[in-house]
Amino acid sequence: MAQSPTLTTLDHLVLTVASIEVTSAFYQDILGMQAESFTVADGTKRWALKFGTQKVNLHQTGAEFDPKSANPTAGSGDMCFLTATPMIDWMKHLSTHGITIEEGPVARTGATRPIMSIYIRDPDRNLIEISVAND
Repeated sequence: MAQSPTLTTLDHLVLTVASIEVTSAFYQDILGMQAESFTVADGTKRWALKFGTQKVNLHQTGAEFDPKSANPTAGSGDMCFLTATPMIDWMKHLSTHGITIEEGPVARTGATRPIMSIYIRDPDRNLIEISVAND
């Protein structure tokens, strides 16, 4: 009997946002991602936020690319990002930039091990969990 196909990793996810410019600035300045434009096969220019070996593609509200989510909505995202930076450094960084920590630090269960997390919101009110391994 053949084995069922399996997935190996997440390549990217898509956020629908009110402003690509505002979102890009936030994710660059606050989370250290790099905003990059890229061109797809049909010549369309798109934007992504890159970090490590992953990226977050951005779709402008009302001008989403097909195919798209059934209900693309700014502010509906809930993401957890892992970091090696100590939590106290993140808390100081966020405070310096006037970013409110909505919850945490709090112990959570990550995909592969226990994590310690803080929660913030981006300009569209997407929930962002910043987590460190809690071994």
